[in-house]
This record gives sequence, structure tokens and C-alpha cells, in this order.
Amino acid sequence: MKIRILLVDDEASFVEQLAERLKLRDYDVTTCLSGEEAIEKVKGFNFDVVILDVAMPGMDGNEALRQIKSLKPLIEVIMLTGHATVESAIEGMKLGAFDYLMKPCETDDLIDKINNAHERKAAQEERIRTAKAEKYFTSPRSVLKNDDK
Repeated sequence: MKIRILLVDDEASFVEQLAERLKLRDYDVTTCLSGEEAIEKVKGFNFDVVILDVAMPGMDGNEALRQIKSLKPLIEVIMLTGHATVESAIEGMKLGAFDYLMKPCETDDLIDKINNAHERKAAQEERIRTAKAEKYFTSPRSVLKNDDK
């Protein structure tokens, strides 16, 4: 299954070029040009990784990150910026960003980050599935119990 990526940046030409490079590497890429639009897309679709610009008009990347993690905590978010400050990087990491890259970045570096972020998300999902399965299948009678009351 292809890794599902949401690419968010207010620079349309950058988004188009990067999306094309990622699609050529067999990723499923959705794009948008604002933090507000990203939130709507996250609400309606299950992405694996979000690549998010920090400096955008309106909702900035850190606020978008905060809302994405609130909606879907397992989505991994890679912050991209051409205007990084130590403070914004620290804030992004505190809010749950997977990693931070400066624009322009090497495509291979970004690909490595995407793959690592996807592996982390998949591992977290597997741990959740395993824990749920163990809860219900610890004994043959456990499936008859209703713990949700």
C-alpha cells in the first residue's frame, strides 16, 4: 500500500514540484495551500504523514500541527521551513512533530524522513491492535464479557 502524504505549503509552485517528485517515487500525495485547508483534509481522510510548512499566512504550521495532532494523534508530521528559528523548531517538537527540515532540502533526505515517520506510525498502530486483541482474547470467556459499560 502506498504511503499517504498530505503536503501543506502556501507556495503553490513549491507544492506542485515536490508533489510531482514524491508521486514519481510512488507516494499517494494530496496537496493544499493553507493550514485551514489541511485541517479539513485531515478530518476527511486518513493520511500517514503530513509535510507541513511552518510559515504560512493565516494559520501557521505550529497551530496546524497542534490541531492535526488533536484530531489524529498517530499522524506523523514533518515540519518544513525556509524561515526556521530555534524557538519555532522547539515548539513544533513539543507539539509532536516527527522532525524538522530546512527548505530547500534534498529529496532523498525528505524521503528518508517520510519512510521513518511512516514506520513509526505503523508500529504505533500495530501496538494498539495487539493491545486490543490481547484484551479480548486473553481467555475464551473474555469475549463474553462486556467491559464497555
